[in-house]
Amino acid sequence: MNSKFSARTITITAALSAVAVVLGATQWGFIPVPTPAGHATIMHVPVIIGAILEGPTAGAIIGGVFGLYSFLDATLPMFKDPLVAVLPRLFIGPFAYYAYLFTRRWGEAVASGVAAAVGTLTNTVLVLSMIVIRGYLDAKTAWAVGVTHGLPEIVVAVLITVPVVLMWKQVEFGRGRARL
Repeated sequence: MNSKFSARTITITAALSAVAVVLGATQWGFIPVPTPAGHATIMHVPVIIGAILEGPTAGAIIGGVFGLYSFLDATLPMFKDPLVAVLPRLFIGPFAYYAYLFTRRWGEAVASGVAAAVGTLTNTVLVLSMIVIRGYLDAKTAWAVGVTHGLPEIVVAVLITVPVVLMWKQVEFGRGRARL
């Protein structure tokens, strides 16, 4: 049987999907920050890490799990809409993966940081765009939310993603062999 996914890819995808659910279920996925929102989410970070490690399809699957959890656990009406809660999350992994791929020549740290920033922006921009398109918020309010949420979330995502990916690459390829 010829399968597109290796046992490793399936395992990492399942494990990071579970991490995304645990982050939401325990509220550990929300980091307090001094913004009007009061927190930055890191629930999208497993999606980014999975995409970097296993590719865009694995990232899309993890993003789908994140989106489905967000939809099923929603308390706000806008997140009870699957076009807001699920659809945009499918794109986090692929966008992060290709950002990583195109910047890898500058080293793992830079590529992982760029992927974290792009993945976070993908989540923020696409979710808020769907919120505006579906009529839950006006564009001006969405823009304000995007700035107050998006910037701290980029910082937090980069601070988590870069060391996790670098450590994984060092374990995977042997100490010192990953291009930092």
